[in-house]
Amino acid sequence: MPATTSIRIDQILYDQAKTDAAAEHRTISGQVEFWAKVGRAALDNPDLPVSFVAESLASMAEPREHATTFIPRSRKA
Repeated sequence: MPATTSIRIDQILYDQAKTDAAAEHRTISGQVEFWAKVGRAALDNPDLPVSFVAESLASMAEPREHATTFIPRSRKA
């Protein structure tokens, strides 16, 4: 198990994390960690939309057995 550290955050941010965590089936700390990863990746890749970054990180966290096979669209002749 990775090491953990306690931090203080604003109550409003905590409440938002609690709401989003429930909707996304994450723990509150897992939600805050996800937001931090999205923020870091967005800063590292300013040319990408934040929604793309968030969706990419979420899909990378899914177990492989839940993944759907990519089926490319057929090319038009």
